[in-house]
Amino acid sequence: MPRPPRPDLADVPQHVIQRGNDRQACFFRDDDYRTYLALLREAALRNGCRVHAYVLMTNHVHLLVTPAEAGGVSRMMQTLGRNYVGHVNGTYRRTGTLWEGRFKSCLVDSEYYVLACYRYIELNPVRAGMTALPADYPWSSHRCNSSEHYDALVQPHPSYLALATASGSASRGYVDLFADEMTAERLVEIRAYVQQQKALGGARVQAQIEVALGRQVQVRPAHRPARERSAIVG
Repeated sequence: MPRPPRPDLADVPQHVIQRGNDRQACFFRDDDYRTYLALLREAALRNGCRVHAYVLMTNHVHLLVTPAEAGGVSRMMQTLGRNYVGHVNGTYRRTGTLWEGRFKSCLVDSEYYVLACYRYIELNPVRAGMTALPADYPWSSHRCNSSEHYDALVQPHPSYLALATASGSASRGYVDLFADEMTAERLVEIRAYVQQQKALGGARVQAQIEVALGRQVQVRPAHRPARERSAIVG
């Protein structure tokens, strides 16, 4: 059975996750992180993608990316994956698979959901118990987004820029978003949408995306109601 295509539209952000094969490490020392980020910037520029947020964990990567055209993210990830695997294999004299199959991605729309994905991505090291604060982790976009620390890779999304006010910068408004913890419901929702590769957004936006793609973009429930199951099986 062929794999369903990823939801993919020009100028609509995508939350991308790529994991190490069998959950094994894909970064082994600081130079690997730096090399990955350099290769990511090059691949993003070449394929017309804007990277808004990222975090490089030991065995997986999260990105928030907007492509200028459909297919841009896939081409970016193919180029990045090929070049980074070449770096790792050459550096550590290894062979074989580094990544766990294809990357996963979901469309992300609406200002609320875009900023929620920013936070979800940059809070990964905190949830993993690696740091107490997102700014303490060196391999994410948080220092750039929260303090205007220059990062050549990061390009702000319009929803991020809209946080600026007459009395404060966008970065100041962004820091304020981290005053409250993300709810368990929001964490589960974001994970479900990227795992099932659907479109995270409000009902109106989801309906528009379904028309554009010609298929359903809401997540499937974890379990069918008992009555529905009975009807299906007989």
